[in-house]
Amino acid sequence: MKFLLLLVMLTACAATPQDLSGKMFTFPQQTSTAHVKLSTTREDFSAVTACLRSFTDLSRNHILFSLATPSAANDFLLFKKAAAGQIEVYARDVTAVFDGQEYKLNAWLSVCATWDSASGLEQLWLNGKPSCRKFTSAGSNITGHTIITLGQEQDSHGGGFDAKQSFVGMISDVHMWDHVLSPCEISRYMDNLNFTPGNVLNWRELDFQIIGRVLLEEKQNICY
Repeated sequence: MKFLLLLVMLTACAATPQDLSGKMFTFPQQTSTAHVKLSTTREDFSAVTACLRSFTDLSRNHILFSLATPSAANDFLLFKKAAAGQIEVYARDVTAVFDGQEYKLNAWLSVCATWDSASGLEQLWLNGKPSCRKFTSAGSNITGHTIITLGQEQDSHGGGFDAKQSFVGMISDVHMWDHVLSPCEISRYMDNLNFTPGNVLNWRELDFQIIGRVLLEEKQNICY
């Protein structure tokens, strides 16, 4: 059993799509290597919605979601800044900073971010609360070979990792869509109700690869 667990933790393991309902990825230490690579065959996006749930005690800078193409390392990125209440969302290498976010440590947080190429507008949702909408990049789609990582921030296409920006904690319920979800649909995700799964990344049918010390575990629930 220990040998099998070690293989899951330390081996880069290609997998067929799996239903990860009720599970989570655990990133147990700060490294410049350990991450999860999420697979998609899509190479052209005129809009994006990405959602996930995370749990961490990090007060430093750290990555939540990183999508890179050969032309832009930060083609779509969710990044928590060390400054209290600040979350950055990148699109096409251009960032918007969302202030005043109630980013609590040692608690499960539900995070969604949206971007639309036609308008260039981004929006962040944290635990059901929307941010104001901000302009980043318009008129240019995300195109090219897409690499998506959890646990590490890509400073180059598929690499350039920095341990001081790595994620330590747990991540679950990752979904991504090729369009901007309506506020009602985002609320349904936030409340863990019957929402339409992502058509680019679907936690219930996820194609992923674990590289380094990352564990796939049952999601922890507090019993009263």
